[in-house]
Amino acid sequence: MVFEVGDVVKLKKKHPCGSFNWEILRVGADFRLKCEGCGHQIMVSRKLVEKNCREHIKKEEKQ
Repeated sequence: MVFEVGDVVKLKKKHPCGSFNWEILRVGADFRLKCEGCGHQIMVSRKLVEKNCREHIKKEEKQ
C-alpha cells in the first residue's frame, strides 16, 4: 500500500474520543497521525499502521 501525506486511514481500534479515522501528516519509517475526532497527534511505526489499517482513503477521494 502506498501512503501519502494528507491521506486518511481507518484503523481497527478506535481512539478514546470515539474516532477510527486518522490523517497522515508524515510518512517514513514512522508515521505521524492526527486523530480526526479530537486532533491528538501520535507517532507510530509504519509496520503497525499497515497491520492495523482497515481502510485507506486517498486525499483526492476525500475532497
